Amino acid sequence: MSNKFYITTTIPYANAAPHIGFTLEIVQADVLARWNRLKEKEVFFLTGTDEHGTKNYQTAKKEKLSTQKFVDKNANSFEELTKKFNISNNNFIRTTDKEKHWPGVIQIWNTLKKKGDIYKKEYTGNYCSGCERFITEKDLINKKCPNHPNLKIENISEENYFFKLSKYSDKIKNLIKSGKLLIYPNTWKNDFLGLINKGLTDVSFSRDKKQLPWGIPVPEDKNQTLYVWCDALTNYLTGIGYPNKKYKKNWPADIHVVGKDMLRFHAGIWPGMLLSAGLPLPKSIIVHGFLTVNGKKMSKSTGNVISPLELVKKYSSDNIRYYLIKDFVFGEDGDFSEIKLKKALNNELANDLGNLVSRTLTLCEKYFKGKIKKQKDDSLLKKLNFKKVDKYIEKFELHHALEEIWKFVRITNKYINDKEPWKIEKDRESVLYNLLESLRIISILIEPFIPETSEKINKQIGIKLGNLKDIKFGLQKQYTVKRQGVLFDKIK
Repeated sequence: MSNKFYITTTIPYANAAPHIGFTLEIVQADVLARWNRLKEKEVFFLTGTDEHGTKNYQTAKKEKLSTQKFVDKNANSFEELTKKFNISNNNFIRTTDKEKHWPGVIQIWNTLKKKGDIYKKEYTGNYCSGCERFITEKDLINKKCPNHPNLKIENISEENYFFKLSKYSDKIKNLIKSGKLLIYPNTWKNDFLGLINKGLTDVSFSRDKKQLPWGIPVPEDKNQTLYVWCDALTNYLTGIGYPNKKYKKNWPADIHVVGKDMLRFHAGIWPGMLLSAGLPLPKSIIVHGFLTVNGKKMSKSTGNVISPLELVKKYSSDNIRYYLIKDFVFGEDGDFSEIKLKKALNNELANDLGNLVSRTLTLCEKYFKGKIKKQKDDSLLKKLNFKKVDKYIEKFELHHALEEIWKFVRITNKYINDKEPWKIEKDRESVLYNLLESLRIISILIEPFIPETSEKINKQIGIKLGNLKDIKFGLQKQYTVKRQGVLFDKIK
């Protein structure tokens, strides 16, 4: 089994600051990246921004900025998101990076063209400026794009280069059916197979420079600009060094984390490009749903976007991370609620975990001046079902994994109540050692979900973060405890 683990998010379009919907995606990916690091795997986690396209060019003109300055501003806000939410990405790729991104895109284009899979033809079609792509008649709902119902569909006719995606349709279908290219959850696998039942069609791979002035010029045809597919999707290669051979260390990707509106491109166009280029396909594509507000999809065009960078000024990043994992299931839409966010903070984080840490450390300082020696009783830790937690994460059921961890947090709280260490002198140190060992192990289990909290616990019990192999009793010969305030402040 390979010791490497390569995971990616999609690269969001840098035409505005990030919203909470993408925060869900990047936090989910971060949990998986951190969990695999705890397994001592060599993890590479990639995110970034998609920065070319007509929309950015037009919006920059309206804001009286150069297009580069406009995308710099928005890309910076996505980089700020990674820092504010403790995202452990190894690289942040930008599609305007002429040194790291462009050479790989041009290499892919030339490889596909050499294979005979790129050709030029006149094309007329329905174009959504929100998606920045042509949309077939059958995909329109009441002559509107389902993802951007407030935008007018344009009918555009121009000469473009096309990619022969139809050539690879059957192979892609068979790879998905067989599970060699895994799509999770199954509902989205079946949805995509239904979508491509009659075969994938060739896709526009360039736009006339008059229509798309901001982007990578097509090699040997300066009147055409590379369209989003060859440009943006290739980031998964350029972000790990392609076309330099060092990319082979991480490729193929183990997991692409995508939104449900991105599935058709990642399960259709992207595998087609890779098959044409003679490159291995990613192992799995896992799909999350949309975040809604009052049952309506959150989007820039409808104006109901929640800014994570504003939200994190009011709540801790761990509070938001915990809520996003706990309340939202891979593949399903979920309604974002600040009331539920507060409830998760006050009840589970502050009452359950915060109270457990505070009570344990207070007792250690009161009765033993913070110094607790190793004991033999391991009865408490036996109540943790670690294999169940690991299995849930392997199955991408992150909400269930978190529930299982919290079961143990509550069991540990009950253990204090049942043992009443303030009443017993003989077994008091044994009880407290058991509690501290449980906190040490809880700090490992919660690190992928709420890393800042894990670090705070470790600091107060005087240890460094362990790995998953350290989830066993009696590793610590002595604890030196130093309480440092509450873990979570409640919000009314």
